[in-house]
Amino acid sequence: MAPKIDPAILKALSLDTTTTTIASHGGSGFASTFKITSKGSNGEEKLFFVKQGKGRESEIMFAGEHFSLNAIHSVVPSLCPKSYADGKLSDGAGAFLATDFLNLSARSSSGSGSGLSLAEKLAKLHSIPAPIPDGYDTPMFGFPVPTCCGDTQQDNSFKSSWAEFYADNRLRGVLKSAERNNGKDSELSNLVERTAEVVVPRLLRDGHLKAAGGGNIRPVVVHGDLWSGNHGRGTIGNGGLEEVVFDPSSSYAHSEYEWGIMRMFGGFSGHFEREYHALKAKDDPAEEWNDRVKLYELYHHLNHYSIFGGGYRAGALTIMLDLLRKHEDEK
Repeated sequence: MAPKIDPAILKALSLDTTTTTIASHGGSGFASTFKITSKGSNGEEKLFFVKQGKGRESEIMFAGEHFSLNAIHSVVPSLCPKSYADGKLSDGAGAFLATDFLNLSARSSSGSGSGLSLAEKLAKLHSIPAPIPDGYDTPMFGFPVPTCCGDTQQDNSFKSSWAEFYADNRLRGVLKSAERNNGKDSELSNLVERTAEVVVPRLLRDGHLKAAGGGNIRPVVVHGDLWSGNHGRGTIGNGGLEEVVFDPSSSYAHSEYEWGIMRMFGGFSGHFEREYHALKAKDDPAEEWNDRVKLYELYHHLNHYSIFGGGYRAGALTIMLDLLRKHEDEK
């Protein structure tokens, strides 16, 4: 039996039931996924991608993804699908997200797109200052809504200091999640706290970490979960073939934060890195770039330990011990 389109989705997208169909498409670890095909009054076909999930968790997750996609799309429209709507399903027991349809099986015959490489697009995304949030008079580190990295809900409360945001909202935040899921862990907790108190200010403090062109670093939109499984080549709607990203967990962050997950799982070549840094130079001190990226990678080891348990704990311990050994005695 073909799935039915929930009335809340039809209303949010202003679709005509007589010219709209839905079919299962792809898969997700946290949601059911569908392709919606609809024809407008002019006969033009419009394609949407829809996720549906259950419970309050899916509502938070989809709201975060909605804001994330549109934050990225507003800076580099060809980099990701636009999100049109998110909200509760009509029965109130679940939620949905509706975006442009992303066809990752498209081929070169689909037509040419912008012609920009992924490195070019990412460098542009990381070079445009984040917007000023409502109620503030300057760009802030954080995000308007919580986001989820995997199924870990992230507190994106705004802070003016990147070091404070990373220590509190990321490292201490994910430690709480890991201990909820895997039990109290005094060794892990003590090392996370020492890293937050010593290594984070040593590498990221205001006045020490500077933008490559001079001045303080500025928050920019980051994807937040950019590993090889969340990017590819495809068409967005009726557009041409593009380098694209999806499933973001965005925030207004230090641009180099993106490299933590990118380095953890690889998939980004030396050529990619050189092309990116020719456009977006390493921030200063440039010689500390590898340590900053290792510090950012730590968050994802902790998050994977929170979600999956197992060997990711050992990876997190190794990173913290290495960074503490190098920086704990520095003045």
